[in-house]
Amino acid sequence: MKATMQKALLSIAAATLSMLWAATGYSQDASEYLVCQDIGGFKDYRCACGTGKGIVGPADHFGEDHNDINCTVTYHSMAQRLTVKAEVTRHTDAPDAIMWLLHEIDKEYRTYYGAPDPGYIIKNINGNTLYAFESAGWDYRWISGNNVIRLEYHDSKMTKPEPMEVVRAYLSKHPSTLSATTTSELRSVSNKTKWIKDEMDRRLWLCDKWFLQSTLKKADEKHVREEPVQSMNVFLDYREKYFGIKAAGEKNVLASYLNSNNGVEIKAKLTEYKKWWAVNKDKALSR
Repeated sequence: MKATMQKALLSIAAATLSMLWAATGYSQDASEYLVCQDIGGFKDYRCACGTGKGIVGPADHFGEDHNDINCTVTYHSMAQRLTVKAEVTRHTDAPDAIMWLLHEIDKEYRTYYGAPDPGYIIKNINGNTLYAFESAGWDYRWISGNNVIRLEYHDSKMTKPEPMEVVRAYLSKHPSTLSATTTSELRSVSNKTKWIKDEMDRRLWLCDKWFLQSTLKKADEKHVREEPVQSMNVFLDYREKYFGIKAAGEKNVLASYLNSNNGVEIKAKLTEYKKWWAVNKDKALSR
């Protein structure tokens, strides 16, 4: 009887997942997103899809109002003794699900305060712009429409040839829609300034999204979400760094409101910060 019940539960779970994929308009066929075959001397295995935010997860991509589809596959070359991991994530459900993708995909290539790390460069391959990071191997990222593509491999001595046949195969399947740019433009003052101010914009936007989600779900006010406070803390750190306004006192106040589950006062602080930002966002950054 136990085995029968387990089978019934598995069938329900499978049916639910199928309905989810159908509702979102996503195919369950991993080959729609991945190159599920050998590429030159690289043999493929473990080609699969599931739900997830992919590489934009660490960037605090807001995914509570939609289901991102994440597909992964690994390739291995015996001749080169090299393993390449590929990841494609599809973002299409919510109207603004892709609003910050361009900003989010390179967040891990930058310092906490938004400056590009030394290993972060721009690559141009067959007319396609890619973000790339060199650190004991390469991490390549780009956007193709609503898809985010990542290819990465490890090479501690940086002596092995880059697996360009794999990169080109994915560019053929998912051409980059990133605007043409260069590494020098990436490191320009204007680019860094824009990225920093965009991050401050995004943090306030994230707060609004979290509060809206709590309202839609009729969240218990006795259990205030900590995510809005986390994003406000980042905003305050940036404001201190680039506008000279100390953050410690404000962060302590927010922490006290969070500890007492005082969502009303947290929202009031958000309104205060948004008003300040509207007045000051066009000012020059201090360095």
